[in-house]
Amino acid sequence: MPVRATKRGAERTPLASSHDVLVCGASFAGLAVARELAGSGADVLVVDRYEIGERQTSACAAPTEWLEALGLQDAIRQTFSDLVIHRPGNGDRGPKTYRWSLPWTFSTFDYPQLCQLLAEQGDFTFETAKVERRVDAAPGGDVVVETDRGELRAPLVVDALGWRRVLSRGRKAIQPPDARLSRGLEVHPKDPTAPEKDLELWLDPKYVTPGYSWSFPARDEVRVGVGSFDPKIHVKDPTVELAGDLGVATDGYQGNWIPHRLRKATEDGVFFVGDSAGHCLPTTAEGIRTALYFGIACGRELRRVVDGTQSREQALSRYGSFSDEHKWAFDWLWRVQTIVSGVNKLPLMDTALDLMDRDSFVRWAFTHYLNIAPPTFARAGTRATDVKPWVAPPAGAPRALTA
Repeated sequence: MPVRATKRGAERTPLASSHDVLVCGASFAGLAVARELAGSGADVLVVDRYEIGERQTSACAAPTEWLEALGLQDAIRQTFSDLVIHRPGNGDRGPKTYRWSLPWTFSTFDYPQLCQLLAEQGDFTFETAKVERRVDAAPGGDVVVETDRGELRAPLVVDALGWRRVLSRGRKAIQPPDARLSRGLEVHPKDPTAPEKDLELWLDPKYVTPGYSWSFPARDEVRVGVGSFDPKIHVKDPTVELAGDLGVATDGYQGNWIPHRLRKATEDGVFFVGDSAGHCLPTTAEGIRTALYFGIACGRELRRVVDGTQSREQALSRYGSFSDEHKWAFDWLWRVQTIVSGVNKLPLMDTALDLMDRDSFVRWAFTHYLNIAPPTFARAGTRATDVKPWVAPPAGAPRALTA
């Protein structure tokens, strides 16, 4: 269970200390790393600019099996077995809606509650501090991190701070809007009709051409937004337009930059996980599942260092190779993203959706998609990089929906 040592404001105290493991970032990736170190005996410090669960920046949805595998099911708000995709009219063709029955379910969840549940599985101290940069290594090989409250040091340091890749020496190269980043913005107004609504996507150039729009119901609210694969395209106006078309208020703006190319997962003795390593899938912009997946992998490698069964250099090599082994999937989805951006206005997109609108194709495609980062990896007892594929249930088999 994390322990808070300081508070904000006048009680905010200087912070300068050494630890066995320093995890910078307390969202999905950082908390997953810390979770894997529970019971190891390591002195683990997790730092973040915000309190745990304070700052939601996404629609907060993930495959249900991932949430259940990590014991996070109590945070689930709503679960969906179908994905509904909308296309506008094109030429002589009128608007069309596709309903795809998925081989696995997808759930929206409560961000603060999920973060707290995940944190409770860890065994670490938590501090609020803004991580500024990495400074020169200390004697003995410790990595030194400068925060707004002082310097922290540890031999094992994780950057789970998001797309800025704060602890990278080359971070200036990824600043928006000229970096390989997508951008997303959404509103999440209260909506008493949310339980009756579908999980919906719009491939509609009316809102954005290189990207898509969405509506993710979450029990008592709905999360409506627009994402652009081109970081130079602003998405506030189309988000407002989509909300107006759906008849919901533009309450609770939240958004973020989203990396859509894989980055190196290690650099100069630092481990990078989640968005800092580009662990967000192109095309779909799904980054929560992959943040948990690579966070677990990183945490397992760190635990072996703490246990004395491998060196830091071996852990850096193994974790870096594990991340690199997924490059084919990220590259493949990036190519799909590029195609979508190019044909979204064209009849070719409608033809492609018509061809994909078959149960056999949907089951095959979404099974392979889930197996880029399968929920089986989260199960207790799995070796550090032992990935067993998820197997879809037989076609037509009943699927239990979590309330």
